[in-house]
Amino acid sequence: MNTRTVSVPAPDGTLLATDVCLPDGNRPRPAVLIRTPYGREAHRAELRGWAAHGFAALAQDVRGRHGSPGQWHPYQDQEKADGAATVAWARAQAWSSGEVVAVGASYAAYCALVTALDAPDAAPGVVQGDGIPDAVIAAVPALGLTETAREPGGPERLWARAGWWAAHGDRRDSDPDALERALAGDPRLLEHLPVARLAERLATGLGRELPSWPRLWADRERGRLVALGSTARLPLLAVGGTRDPFAEDTVALWRGWGGPARLLLGPWGHRLTADRSVPARSRLNLGALYVRWARAALAGRLESTRHGVIALGDSGRWHTTRLRGTHRPETAPEAERRWPFGSSTGLRLLHGAEFSADPERPVRSDDIAVPVDGDHADRCLLLSPPLPRPLDLAGAAVARIAVTADTPSADWAVRLTALDPSGRADPLAFGIVRRTGPPGEAADITVPLGILGRRLPAGTRLRAEIAGHHFPAHARNPHTGDDPVTATRLVPSRRTVNPRGSALHLPVVARRRYVEPVPEICR
Repeated sequence: MNTRTVSVPAPDGTLLATDVCLPDGNRPRPAVLIRTPYGREAHRAELRGWAAHGFAALAQDVRGRHGSPGQWHPYQDQEKADGAATVAWARAQAWSSGEVVAVGASYAAYCALVTALDAPDAAPGVVQGDGIPDAVIAAVPALGLTETAREPGGPERLWARAGWWAAHGDRRDSDPDALERALAGDPRLLEHLPVARLAERLATGLGRELPSWPRLWADRERGRLVALGSTARLPLLAVGGTRDPFAEDTVALWRGWGGPARLLLGPWGHRLTADRSVPARSRLNLGALYVRWARAALAGRLESTRHGVIALGDSGRWHTTRLRGTHRPETAPEAERRWPFGSSTGLRLLHGAEFSADPERPVRSDDIAVPVDGDHADRCLLLSPPLPRPLDLAGAAVARIAVTADTPSADWAVRLTALDPSGRADPLAFGIVRRTGPPGEAADITVPLGILGRRLPAGTRLRAEIAGHHFPAHARNPHTGDDPVTATRLVPSRRTVNPRGSALHLPVVARRRYVEPVPEICR
């Protein structure tokens, strides 16, 4: 095999730096295309892997990043136009069989999806339709500005966006440690208000400007790619991790896809890696899976259905997923189990049925310790009895809580932690939603807690916390009714949680029927 760097022309003539790795031999090959803002050179081993299995493999720097000239505007229309032109270019090469699979993770998954779903009008030299790939592999997809900037329930993802913009925003290359260096100079950097002007303070620590920061928060269009996916007819492999903050977006993409769709949810975070402690039996060779799935997709061997698998944490076991209604993916077979609040058999209230959510002293996302003194409660705290037997969880979890707040706007953060028999704490689930309404008005709120895939051993206790903030992962709600991005004044909020009518709902696997993930995904 051989690798070379070529310049692929975009519709406006911009030459996009592209590495092309071809297998040995002269026969036409299907192509795999990766378009990334994180540096094409990081994908060279991946390209060689694809080429070793008979694919022509391409990795391209998106416009304005690394080796490609121009201006980079994250999540803007240039990605679909540049992607379509590159697909058409690949199809026109002598080494091409005409088949193209668009592949990507995180932002690169966005690039693959917009190329597949929203091809522009034919550019010069591009026949309409030639710019659309034949299949898509979208791993931990970051579906758009709004999806990455805000939770589905409204609160702003402050830490993740500040870190990403500091590392990648408004620059040609990347600096992964930029936010940590800026915080070393100003440990209270993320506490300064308003959030909209954070870029000005970051500029001091970074030594450069971030002019695109305000546009991140101005964009509020959500769900565009999911809606477009409903009209797609090409195959999709959606890969995510149960510890990835975008797992629900991955599931939504798969659930709404119009063509053959497969879902793979492993015990991974956004980097598609598990903790080092995860045993070998729980690991999966994603590269080999991608190759097998791509061959099946291009050959038309995939069933025209929507199904997939989810891992039960680090147990090495996988369950199939299916759809029940239109609300969430379910595990077959499974049953929802309810843990009522204020119950000796559910979640016993320890303290904080009434508490104060003070944005000047917010409950922190980077500390899972809980206060032992309830005199100055900053959260509602509940605890379950030990599990009498092992428990498998696979699917969507929610908390339904009956609450009041004395402010016109209030965030409700629910954090669920598993305490093993020795007392060691392991984060299990989290969700946060924003509610606006008349102060003091009672409300029944549903807080989605994400997609779970875990096996809990006997003796595990479940600890639930309900708080008004989750900082610095999320921006603080000022409680005044003002936009948290532009607010400059913070006030405390008195909260009440009514155990009656409040409960935790978890997806419990009722009968254990395990599957092998690779054959299930590729059938």
